[in-house]
Amino acid sequence: MDRFDAMQAFARVVETGSFTKAADTLHMSKTSVTQLVQQLEARLRVRLLNRTTRKVNVTADGAVYYERVLRLLADMDDAETSLSVAAAVPRGRLRVDVPSPLARMILVPALPAFHARYPDIQLDMGVSDRIVDVIGENVDCVVRGGELTDQSLMARRVGDLQLRVYAAPAYLQRAGAPGHPRDLEDSHHRIVGFLWSRSGKPLPYAMRRGDERVHAHGRYVVAVDDGNAYLAAGLAGMGVLWLPDYMAREHAARGELTPLFEDWQLDPMPLYIAFPPNRHVSAKLRVFIDWVAELMAEHAPPEFARIHPPPTIRQS
Repeated sequence: MDRFDAMQAFARVVETGSFTKAADTLHMSKTSVTQLVQQLEARLRVRLLNRTTRKVNVTADGAVYYERVLRLLADMDDAETSLSVAAAVPRGRLRVDVPSPLARMILVPALPAFHARYPDIQLDMGVSDRIVDVIGENVDCVVRGGELTDQSLMARRVGDLQLRVYAAPAYLQRAGAPGHPRDLEDSHHRIVGFLWSRSGKPLPYAMRRGDERVHAHGRYVVAVDDGNAYLAAGLAGMGVLWLPDYMAREHAARGELTPLFEDWQLDPMPLYIAFPPNRHVSAKLRVFIDWVAELMAEHAPPEFARIHPPPTIRQS
């Protein structure tokens, strides 16, 4: 039994809650993962996992051992990294998932500069607006807008997306310009709905003007779960939109979108990079996070950055 492989297999089973998922992320067979964990338990003479037909749970002894295994694996990775060129030149495959508009408008156009700086990093970029199981899908990090609901993940806030309300001229010619957010409740007005992954339905936006605060709901004839499709529906005149500045700026400058309710304010949407807890932050992940933070400092800097510079994640 290779003790390193066995510890790595055990840790991944704990993190994914499944021998099958652990095997997939380690690119091993389920049988091999099962045998490694069994051999580890036999060597330690302790049951680390409770197995049923439906799920796998870590035992009390297994939980204690898991924490120690994580430190050992991190120390081993540190030792190997310090003796290799990876310490100076980040390299290897990096799996990330990012929102579709952010990828199209900001990240992908900047990739040539990232590749020139880090030519040995192979980037696998999932582009979606869905909720990604970071551990179960073996993703190194995700970039997401909105408050994080999974408190088990580590995260760095890299931006604050300033939101405004827009509509296409074709829509305004047909329905007229709403003078107040409550006008969106009228029968002749429509919004474009965005189906948030957390709830599967459109959510109202909180808008404020002085002491007045309104949650704008509105009716829709189309709702989508992708940011690029959401923008396209608005440009086609399907309804009123709530957009981050970076998505609307060029379209507004060309007259394709008209800002509404300019005397009203919306709370900015925080933008986070989230990654698995208790994992060694590799050089390739660290430089990717820093690179995204640099881009967002230009396009949508976090509010606190005006007072305090954002922290840099370093190798542990």
